[in-house]
Amino acid sequence: MIVRLRCCCTLRTDPWMAMPRFSVIVPARGVQGFLRHCLDSVLTQSFEGVELIAVDDCSDGGDGAIIDAYAAADHRVIALHLERPGGVGPARNAGVRRATGEYLLFLDGDDFLAPGALAAIDARLRAAGEPDVLLFDHDRIDVWEKRHPSADREFLEAHADTVFTAEDVPECLSVLPAPWNRAVRRDLWEEHRFAFADGPYDDVPVVFGVLLAAARIACLDQVCVTWRKRRRGSASTVPGRHHFAVLGRYDAVFRALTGSGTGLGGGTEAARGVLFAHAAGRLLRIMEDDGRVRAGDRADFYRELARLLRRHRPAGAELPAHLNSYAVYRSLQRAGTLRHRTAKTLRSRRHRTARSVYRRYYGLQLRRPVDENLVVYAAYWNRGVLCSPAAIHAKARELAPQLRGVWVVDRRHREDVPPGVETVLVNSRRYWEVMARAKYLVNNANFPGTVHKRPEQIYIQTHHGTPLKKMGMDLRRHPAAAQGVSFLRMLDHADQWDYCLSSNPHSTEVWQRVYPSDYETLPTGYPRNDRYFTATAEDVRRIRAGLGIVPGTTAILYAPTHRDYERGFSPPLDLERLAEALGEGYQLLVRTHYFYGADSRLAALEEAGRILDVSRHPSVEDLALASDALLCDFSSLMFDYAALDRPVVVHSSDWEAYRHARGVYFDLLSGEPGDTPGHIAADEQAIAEVFRSGRWTDDRSTELRAAFRERFCPYDDGLAAERVVRRVFLGEDTLLPVIPLAERTAAPPPHEAEDEAELDDDEPAGVRAP
Repeated sequence: MIVRLRCCCTLRTDPWMAMPRFSVIVPARGVQGFLRHCLDSVLTQSFEGVELIAVDDCSDGGDGAIIDAYAAADHRVIALHLERPGGVGPARNAGVRRATGEYLLFLDGDDFLAPGALAAIDARLRAAGEPDVLLFDHDRIDVWEKRHPSADREFLEAHADTVFTAEDVPECLSVLPAPWNRAVRRDLWEEHRFAFADGPYDDVPVVFGVLLAAARIACLDQVCVTWRKRRRGSASTVPGRHHFAVLGRYDAVFRALTGSGTGLGGGTEAARGVLFAHAAGRLLRIMEDDGRVRAGDRADFYRELARLLRRHRPAGAELPAHLNSYAVYRSLQRAGTLRHRTAKTLRSRRHRTARSVYRRYYGLQLRRPVDENLVVYAAYWNRGVLCSPAAIHAKARELAPQLRGVWVVDRRHREDVPPGVETVLVNSRRYWEVMARAKYLVNNANFPGTVHKRPEQIYIQTHHGTPLKKMGMDLRRHPAAAQGVSFLRMLDHADQWDYCLSSNPHSTEVWQRVYPSDYETLPTGYPRNDRYFTATAEDVRRIRAGLGIVPGTTAILYAPTHRDYERGFSPPLDLERLAEALGEGYQLLVRTHYFYGADSRLAALEEAGRILDVSRHPSVEDLALASDALLCDFSSLMFDYAALDRPVVVHSSDWEAYRHARGVYFDLLSGEPGDTPGHIAADEQAIAEVFRSGRWTDDRSTELRAAFRERFCPYDDGLAAERVVRRVFLGEDTLLPVIPLAERTAAPPPHEAEDEAELDDDEPAGVRAP
């Protein structure tokens, strides 16, 4: 294969350019519709020590031109053009020969890296001592843009803190055999002269070979790549006898494993057994796939498969009873029994070692006494030290110092944990110990179904918002919003709660109806809202300064909610148009829902000075304190913000779509006091007019806000966390009384905080204005 390299730019002399950390190799042929997304996903990574080798496999489309344009614009891109088409395997080999990175990564031209993937891979490699191979997680996206998790998650989580060989943990051979879900040390690749084959299923010998040859293998339980499952346009979707090639590829792997082929070394019987079970299951699935093997070819495929399995059967392994007869197999398959039994057998074999170890360990811990002074906290599905659990944790440190708080976090968010906070990683050995032995469990979402609360344990469900949209069992009447929801599992979770926190009577009524169980509701207010009453004018000034808000500017916090009927983040407002309509003296702080990742459109607007993207700021409470007003649509933040007694403006353009898709508990746009928190505006010009005319602070705004605050903030007075700690942790019989609305003092709005600072500056030292 002859390769032509075009040098499209002058290489920099940065230190990492001598040997980049990663060489990402992207073969491209007929993927021009997806290629830009693929290349951008590499080049926009926060980790920059990467070279991107894009190989044009003589595409007759626009792949080559796209690659050349990227190479001309970014010195990290190396454009390779093959002089004659060779297929994805030879294209990858050409990229490897040009690679200079420490580790090789492969990415198909229609797939893409997740944000932060390279940084996460680099961090895990360093933590694991630079292993030969790192296996990482992936997800799959279909033509409807629906994401599907991989089946490898459990294995990767179970081995996320270990380093092993294929002989130590042969189950690693059951990880999806693909080149794009692993990083391979280039020295290992060159030492064993690995190369992708020419033709279909070119990657099978390589992906198993690197695992069998590796002296050290590590895992990363984070989704780093998204595999695009295409309906048409790839070799795997074209049926024909070329799919028979997969049989030869697995034959080569078995020969290598037994030392009779390429000489990778003799594998253990355990490794052969795992590979045998994996091969049998995968090859049967390929045979049954209408997009791969035609019905008329299946008998031939089956006979060759049977010969392959008999030839490489490990000692003691039983062959399926139907192996000698395709007719018997078909009759069993039609009856539906074979598929079920095969899948069940493969699932039981897959990861059985890790599952059994952790299951036994968790079971042993459940027999030990409960630790009366241990509290486990979690928030937003283990995203970090956040929300009401964080407020309870802080107050418990103050009032009940004998208690030891431990936070459950996943690997992606452990760097976000504040110093001095004890954590455990999900599914680690320590995780199962604390979940079994903690006296108290505190969460604003739910612990996984694998956790079984003991009768001696006490579970506090804090929730994380007042319900405007339908929740819990009410979602049964809204199937569009209930996709993927298991109502039986939802009820099982609610049955574990001992206490359910409520911020207002409306929430109490909803929680008790939609989560029917025998927990006790505590009308404490939301502990996360205590911050609004404990913050000082100096705190407000400090937060604004940290965000870069110019003194005297009116800061508007815009926090749109998640919409179940939309995929991905799509701003309901034209933010550039809104910023232009507002004009000088206003600053938009944009906070996207935590379901979404980084957004390039927001980054571009921020770079242009139109907005401040505060989506990743750790504290939404601090963002609220820094703002003069809230611009919301249907986010539950409006209920918390009302505790501050600051103006709220409601953007209403897609209310009807939201109301019908998700269902709501009251008419937010009725205009009635108690339903509507402030002025309503349908578009960018109307929003700007509300602010520029001064109506956002007029008597009508004040009237609506007061009624809304009275309805939804009756318990939020700055003492919610203390109520929880005293009632649950310290065993006090009654809750602290609620401070009346008229007597509460929330943090001053920014203009008052700035006025106070100016007064202080004008006075002699040591003198304080009354």
